[in-house]
Amino acid sequence: MGIALVAALVICFAAMPVVRAFANKVGAIDVPRDNTRMHDYPIPRLGGLAIFLGFLFSVVLFADVDRPVRGILLGSVVIVIVGVIDDVVTLKWYVKLVFQIAAALIAVWHGIVVYTVSNPNVFSAAEFLSFGRLAAPITVLWIVGITNAVNLIDGLDGLAAGVSGISSATMFVIALLVSEVNTAIIMAALAGSCLGFLPYNFSPKKRVKMLMGDTGALMLGYVLSTVSIMGLFKFFAIISFAVPFLVIGLPLFDTALAFTRRILKGQHPMHRDRGHFHHRLVDMGLSQKQAVAVLYAISAILGLAAVVITARGEIRAIIVVVAVVFAASVGIYILGARRRGNAKSAQAETDSASASEKEDGAP
Repeated sequence: MGIALVAALVICFAAMPVVRAFANKVGAIDVPRDNTRMHDYPIPRLGGLAIFLGFLFSVVLFADVDRPVRGILLGSVVIVIVGVIDDVVTLKWYVKLVFQIAAALIAVWHGIVVYTVSNPNVFSAAEFLSFGRLAAPITVLWIVGITNAVNLIDGLDGLAAGVSGISSATMFVIALLVSEVNTAIIMAALAGSCLGFLPYNFSPKKRVKMLMGDTGALMLGYVLSTVSIMGLFKFFAIISFAVPFLVIGLPLFDTALAFTRRILKGQHPMHRDRGHFHHRLVDMGLSQKQAVAVLYAISAILGLAAVVITARGEIRAIIVVVAVVFAASVGIYILGARRRGNAKSAQAETDSASASEKEDGAP
């Protein structure tokens, strides 16, 4: 498993310069055009292609490529092709949606289907909830939803790759707890690819060299959504219904809130705005790096809760989440208030200096 992670990391990192040159050649460049983008300079955006290459080669080399895994890989190829085209020429949202549904159906055809889960209704006597004929449609909805959710949080340097890496690590641990070795290998490969990409996308001191683009964000979401079905929903008898939602909790909750907010405003659900979690943190006064660190921590907390549920039970997990989220919320509020206070002090000093200069210059 460690070899799968290292192999994916090395392949992704080594492929990045070639992919970067290719992106520049075909014009896959992200140019800032609105306030939703956080950069003021053009950046190549095909980094997801290197992520996919690292993941693909590692899975083929080290995992058991059975029918479900073949479905995931074939669907990923569809997603990556659409992502590359979109990063070069920008496709309409509904065109991408059609191909995302096609990729989801490929996974369903290869046996990636949610048939039964543990019953989330604590007042019901039924221990399990069966979807029956709705199993395939619900599975497609889950795959397409998570695929787009990861894409929508890709708004800050290192955010989508880091959160996806944390989700992969969480699913890796859970897979080991339930003795799903093949799922663990696949998640190790995905985590390694994310790590191999981060040096090009998340550097505290240097300018960003590469964005993953839709190629990477959609591919990461697709793999996480399909593997969560193969590795988590599959073990409904011993894993709570909440586990898959916690593992991919940050992008899922952010997307649900974004869609709700836009619909209530009378906007299209895919309308761009600055209402995502990462935008709000930056608008509160946090730097990009601080906002990403906060969201990493939230994602890790949700992942820890998923692991605790699997290993110890739901009550302990709820206690962990409530305690840590409360502490994190207080910390974010204090940090934001401090930065706003410093900004006001700096503005006051500037105004005072300007007033003094005017008085000194008065006749």
